[in-house]
Amino acid sequence: MRKRPQFLKSSCLRQVLSLLVNMEFSEFGKKFTDKAGILSLMEDMARAMGGSRDMIMMGGGNPGYIETVQEIVRKRLLRICADRQAFHRLVGVYNSPQGEPGFIRDLAALLRREYNWPLGPENICLTNGSQTSFFLLFNMFAGEYAGKERKRIRLPLTPEYIGYADIGLNRDFFIATRPRIDYLEDHLFKYRIDFDGIRLGEETGAICVSRPTNPTGNVVTDEEVGRLDRLAGEHGVPLIIDSAYGQPFPGIVYSEVMPIWNENIVLCLSLSKLGLPAVRTGIIVARQEIVAAVSGMNAIMSLAPGSFGAVLAGELVGSGDILSVSKTLIRPFYRDKVEKALAIIDREFKGLAYRVHRPEGAMFLWLWFQGLPISSLELYERLKVRGVLVISGHYFFPGLEDDPWMHKNECLRLTYSQDEAQVAAGIVIIAQEVRRAFAEAGMRV
Repeated sequence: MRKRPQFLKSSCLRQVLSLLVNMEFSEFGKKFTDKAGILSLMEDMARAMGGSRDMIMMGGGNPGYIETVQEIVRKRLLRICADRQAFHRLVGVYNSPQGEPGFIRDLAALLRREYNWPLGPENICLTNGSQTSFFLLFNMFAGEYAGKERKRIRLPLTPEYIGYADIGLNRDFFIATRPRIDYLEDHLFKYRIDFDGIRLGEETGAICVSRPTNPTGNVVTDEEVGRLDRLAGEHGVPLIIDSAYGQPFPGIVYSEVMPIWNENIVLCLSLSKLGLPAVRTGIIVARQEIVAAVSGMNAIMSLAPGSFGAVLAGELVGSGDILSVSKTLIRPFYRDKVEKALAIIDREFKGLAYRVHRPEGAMFLWLWFQGLPISSLELYERLKVRGVLVISGHYFFPGLEDDPWMHKNECLRLTYSQDEAQVAAGIVIIAQEVRRAFAEAGMRV
């Protein structure tokens, strides 16, 4: 009898799992019904956003409500609904496996015009969300090869996105390197890539880095991206850049960095953080062979990616307004929120042994409680009892699961994208619970 994962506590999942207890699955089935951090995250987020109880949601990556952006999208949807042909295109037509052709054509033109990238529609395809993009790309470049050779995804910087961790079809799917840590003033710190610790061999199928990084808000510098690009080229593997929060859109980056693409780079974008997470539209910009391969996988797995997001956002892309909306509406919204959240942390965490990763982008704060006497997972559970949902930091270290580094269990990720009063209330409770943990251990804070 298979043991029921203890972290799945929603009534819906309990009902489903009760039906599966005596069911025997393939290795694939076992892999994707086992305990996974991303499933815990999404279930917690669904419960909080669904209002099943009075919870402060500081754990998920749901974008904040930006009224001006939502109004742009709402008006666009109304125009589509008033136009029979446009509405039919929205919901009544299968696209090609590559995705909605008008959106792809306009996006290729925008990227050529703005960045002088030598690409055309053959270099872009859509998927049903970024998570699908990474499932396809990672398993395309890592796993079993002919002759029983096995390759893995190289993560040059950890912590990294929780959604990567369980996405591989094989076990032992990632190779990761501990970061260097810069200790900064005002309780801040920053992770940097330790290039001296990276040793690429035949086992590397691709390099992947998110920019800005979820969970930490770290933005890999232009110089670091250039070094990774050269390293990937020297070893004949692609560099995958996850820009779901970054440039060119939605542009939630607080430092001046340049978007980059060439034929050895696979750039992954999304419409989610524009305020459209429900439309599930991922975008891959890559050389033609990779786009053709992903398109073929789309056909096998889902016939074609959905049209809704591409048609809805098509006007923004065609006009180029997607870039100005990102720069003038979306980025200032999150910049204001992070500054307010940091001010509350400075006030409430006074006297605690803590640091915050310097927030350079995305919509998260990464808290490090040095010497925390309980694990970050236990702290997460205590906070959930208090009605505050965050994410335990230990989930964000794929490739370092067997590394005994204590730092992995001293961190929390929280989002500042939601209601400011709730974020403030959540930070107060986090400070209380951390103080309690130190007090119970007889340790001074």
